[in-house]
Amino acid sequence: MPYPECKIYFDGSHYIAIPHTEKRYRPRPKKKEEIITVRDGNVSVAESPCKGEQLIDEASAPQNGDTLLPLEKIAVSGIREEPEQPAHILQPNERLMTKKELFNELYQQYLYLKKGERREKIMTALRPYFKTDNAVKNCVDSNIERKRRNLIMRHIRLTRKVNLQAFNYFVTFTFNGKLHTEESFRKGLKKTLANFASRKGWKYVGVWERSPEKQRLHFHGLFYIPEGTMPELLIEKNDYSFKSRRRQITVQNTYFNERFGRSDFEKIEDYTMLGNSVAYLMKYLEKTGEKIVYSKGLPQYFISDIMDDDVVTTIGLEDKKLLLFDDFTCWDEGEYIGTVSKITIKQMRKSN
Repeated sequence: MPYPECKIYFDGSHYIAIPHTEKRYRPRPKKKEEIITVRDGNVSVAESPCKGEQLIDEASAPQNGDTLLPLEKIAVSGIREEPEQPAHILQPNERLMTKKELFNELYQQYLYLKKGERREKIMTALRPYFKTDNAVKNCVDSNIERKRRNLIMRHIRLTRKVNLQAFNYFVTFTFNGKLHTEESFRKGLKKTLANFASRKGWKYVGVWERSPEKQRLHFHGLFYIPEGTMPELLIEKNDYSFKSRRRQITVQNTYFNERFGRSDFEKIEDYTMLGNSVAYLMKYLEKTGEKIVYSKGLPQYFISDIMDDDVVTTIGLEDKKLLLFDDFTCWDEGEYIGTVSKITIKQMRKSN
């Protein structure tokens, strides 16, 4: 019995198929998070009211045994009812946010510390918002686990997208303060790359990072640049690398050098070099916490019907995935397309 509409990805060694299922996806309800007031420069602040609770200003509270008048007596006595005031008036240095948002902010702030030290500093900063030490510990540990799980999923997504493409350059763009501010450098480079992707067929995946010593902004990326679409000229330059402490020959592009600063284009010759480039991107993904920048048209899967004869065995949790032979055949809605290859995959439907 064939398996219709399978999602297929390449893990670097073999093609893996995920059979289609009719099980409907039911989104889990999101837990309503408590809103807290954060004062910049001071972590310890009061919580904001929730579920209709109101804060009573000490100046307006009953003094010396006075009682609050009920609404009926207010109407009879002619006392004008004041409009409802907000529960808490934010000061210029205060912000409203959830505990999760505050954790994310602190996690990014202490990103370069060792894991144990980072955890202790976040727990100390969040302690005023919890009743017990155990509560803040559980919150921090669960959010750290969430960060770790999200990072693993980013790695998986990056690997699957890269393995279905044919990247031919590893490129680095370096910020030049004489040409741009950091903000204009980011926006201008992203816009330029997006234009090359839509008009010239470029594909790319990359990440932003800063150099350890000078904190200079860089963009590292894997690029597929079709033949004949490289702007202006690629030139060789003999310069000195402070990292390796030796002279080296780099290939740079005049178009990007003039508009953004230094550019380095390194030709990808084989799969080993591609794997090293992916590992390089993953290292900066972990180190900086930056999100990966993808061009449009980089799917994780292609869709194909799978015949029984093309399945080696079932794998994965509960044997829900199929390990395929290296020469399996691709079918699209019952129509034979061909044996799996880069050309055949281009003709298949894609999915993320």
